[in-house]
Amino acid sequence: MRRFLLAAAIFGAASGAQAADMPDLPILRGSFTDGLSTSKVNWQGFYIGGQAGYGASDENFNGSTSNIIDALTANNVISEMGVAQWNLGLGKQTHQSSGFGGFAGYNSQWDDVVLGVEASYLHGKFGGAGMASAGPLVGLLSDDNFHSVAAASQASISISDMATFRGRAAYAFGSFLPYVFGGFALGDADIAQSVTIQDNFAKTFAAAVAPCSSGLAFCNTYGSSQIQHNRLIYGYTGGLGIDVNLIGGLFLRAEWEYIRFTSAVDTSVNTVRAGLGYKF
Repeated sequence: MRRFLLAAAIFGAASGAQAADMPDLPILRGSFTDGLSTSKVNWQGFYIGGQAGYGASDENFNGSTSNIIDALTANNVISEMGVAQWNLGLGKQTHQSSGFGGFAGYNSQWDDVVLGVEASYLHGKFGGAGMASAGPLVGLLSDDNFHSVAAASQASISISDMATFRGRAAYAFGSFLPYVFGGFALGDADIAQSVTIQDNFAKTFAAAVAPCSSGLAFCNTYGSSQIQHNRLIYGYTGGLGIDVNLIGGLFLRAEWEYIRFTSAVDTSVNTVRAGLGYKF
């Protein structure tokens, strides 16, 4: 019995010494757990892509033709009728359209935080038109004539190309990169504005309101228009979106963007977009 215990002790000591000399197995280092962790997507670098979108443009035509009305009535007795203060604001219009374009940018990444700059372009036909008329109003003016005055105005804007230059801030969740952005916007627009004023005057009220064809009144028509082709307009942009890594550098994008242009016609454009890009 004494010999058996002595042999067991010698065997245990030898086994312990041998285990001490053996290198640590990977499983003892926790490598199995590490192998189950989610790998991070590398978003850093240059990228490029294409996109298509659909949205609405809201145009505020109020006051867009007031400068033309002021010019037409300046130094004219009908300015006493206060034509510039008539309800010729044209109101607001909304128009829907689709477009297509592309984007390109650069990301810098710190752990899960991603910051970048980007240029985005969309070609479409966003815009609308407004029309308004008022009168005729009749008054006895300082030239001792009764004047029957009517006015009509119209304005339109058509934006064919929009480009935005943004700063982006994002946070990576595995293959998902949600982001917000803001920056400035440029657009290429055709803008048209026109005003027509009809002035019929005579010594009597009845003659002033009679049709011009009757020959009882003097009839004058004043008109002016301004047409600007390929006018550069500018404003600002903001929005949010998400990029989803598919495989390698290929990613899918969904985005909402708001653009506000401050021009002769105040215009806001809201679009939703889908795109496909590649990060190099």
